[in-house]
This record gives sequence, structure tokens and C-alpha cells, in this order.
Amino acid sequence: MAKKGGKSNRRKESANVQKHGISFDEARTAFYDENAIQFYDPGHSSEEDRFILLGASHKLNTLVVCHCFREEETKVRIVSARKADKDEAGVYWSSRK
Repeated sequence: MAKKGGKSNRRKESANVQKHGISFDEARTAFYDENAIQFYDPGHSSEEDRFILLGASHKLNTLVVCHCFREEETKVRIVSARKADKDEAGVYWSSRK
């Protein structure tokens, strides 16, 4: 079963790179940003609790990373990742002051 999830995740990541130009590897680095902002996403939490992280990647891209926590696996599952738009980046960078 874990194998299937791994293949599914690779397909999802490939689709994310094609659509948004951001790999999940880069997105994971935003979780190490001490200034990242995380909030609950009630609009997308009907089946599982989802969260949005607004943070800078190791490439200094300001990212919006949609994710959930998998308790049974004790890890974060990235749903999607993209570059923040101008308003989102403004929220992130103004919070750092």
C-alpha cells in the first residue's frame, strides 16, 4: 500500500511541477522557514484537516503550500505548492518586519 501512495505522490508532484513550476522537494524547504505563517483551511477540510503554509523556500521563492498531517504516518502530506501571488507575498514579507 505504501508503494501505491508513493507512485500517486510522484504523479501528483509531476502534475504540480507542470501546473505551478514548483517541486514538492522545494515546497518541503518552506517548512524550515522560521517566519512561515500557517493557518487552517476550512474551505478544503471536508474530508481531512488541511492547512496552508506561506513561507520562503531555500530558493527564496515565497510559496503557498497546501498540506495535511497524516497521524498514522506521522508526517506532512503536500497537496499542492505554488508561488505566492503579489498579495500573498505582501502578507508574508510584511509579517517579517
